[in-house]
Amino acid sequence: MFHVLFLVIITINSITFITFGLDKRKAVRHQRRIPENVLLTLTFLGGTIGAIAGMLFFRHKTSKKAFLMKFALVVVVQMVLIYLFRHYQMKDFLG
Repeated sequence: MFHVLFLVIITINSITFITFGLDKRKAVRHQRRIPENVLLTLTFLGGTIGAIAGMLFFRHKTSKKAFLMKFALVVVVQMVLIYLFRHYQMKDFLG
């Protein structure tokens, strides 16, 4: 189970990192951009590390205060969900 979860986390973070890079490339070339909702959804689905790495590596979205606020909200929601999951454990939800 751990190996599958590890592969899923690596995959979503890689996809998120690449997506941030593609969006930066499109921005530089004045092409149609990847919607912020896509970037934030990938982040929410587990790509937080890839998103942070992409933002720093590509210097992308780091000065956009509105995006950073939404990004912070996604991270806070993730932390709350992790807390709730760990606190109540899955067996409590199942009965």
